Amino acid sequence: MYRDKTRIIHIGNKVIGGGNPILIQSMTNTHTEDVSATIAQIKRLEEAGCEIIRCTVPTIEAAQALRKIRKNINIPLVADIHFDYKMAIAAMENGADKIRINPGNIGGRDRLSEVVKCAKERNIPIRVGVNSGSLEKELVEKYGGVTAEGIVESALDKVAMIEDMDYHEIVISIKSSDVLMCAKAHELIAEKTTYPLHVGITESGTLWSGNIKSSLGLGMILSQGIGDTIRVSLTGDPVEEVRTAKLILRTLGLRTGGIEVVSCPTCGRTRIDLIGLANKVEAMVADIPLDIKVAVMGCVVNGPGEAKEADIGIAGGIGEGVLIRRGEVIRKIPEDELLDALREELLNWNN
Repeated sequence: MYRDKTRIIHIGNKVIGGGNPILIQSMTNTHTEDVSATIAQIKRLEEAGCEIIRCTVPTIEAAQALRKIRKNINIPLVADIHFDYKMAIAAMENGADKIRINPGNIGGRDRLSEVVKCAKERNIPIRVGVNSGSLEKELVEKYGGVTAEGIVESALDKVAMIEDMDYHEIVISIKSSDVLMCAKAHELIAEKTTYPLHVGITESGTLWSGNIKSSLGLGMILSQGIGDTIRVSLTGDPVEEVRTAKLILRTLGLRTGGIEVVSCPTCGRTRIDLIGLANKVEAMVADIPLDIKVAVMGCVVNGPGEAKEADIGIAGGIGEGVLIRRGEVIRKIPEDELLDALREELLNWNN
């Protein structure tokens, strides 16, 4: 796999590349200058499973805020910089574990050199970020439009600028809102570099459409052995980004841990509120640290058979349901006690 061959990069107390586990990232949507709000959001993201967090740094006040933010969180802090090289330097001076820049818009070679010098002194990795929406005019003309080939060439040109300054603590990010273009670009760049790749579908949309596009795109890329860190970009609560990222990795067999909930589609045999019950089960198991599969089935006719691949499950009937272990009914339970009975079984799973 490509990810086994990528360079190892240290980001604060985390490591990516070289076949290490794929880490989940997100980005705050608070004003970074609002230290208390930013810390509170990062704490929520940590609890959800975020492993690297990025904050925008558009002002010197935001850069200075990083110092206090960094002291109050437990995961690496990445500073997102656009245009102003001084913000990149200030962010690193105030404790950023990594910076995200586009060397092409940071203000010329001299200013990029100042940024790289500061990073080199502190051994802080630089994430080179290139999006399809900001592709250089000459590359658009060269390839007859925005293409995967153009995105890759742009990114590698930017990487070369930093390599020419004798610095190699680099992570590459190439993103597009076009799922197929993004997947193709990652296939191309994985053949051309050994730097770790941060993967995501940019501007993917709302919780509904963004989850679909991100799942498709990340699934295509990650299943080929490409990608060292990921972010699911959603227009919504960033905690949802982390939840989706965890499920994508688990579904692809790239991560274990956490309870997987499976449920059947509703049909005319259903005699309980299966939709409501499945949602309640999913919410209930979020804080239970088990690595098992739980099934929620709509009827007692096919429920046990359909749930046989799950470790434990429940199936509803008329006024009552059954508790199932690996396809075998172990007891009947009144409908209004199904959820509590399942939780009790899970809390005592290893006893």
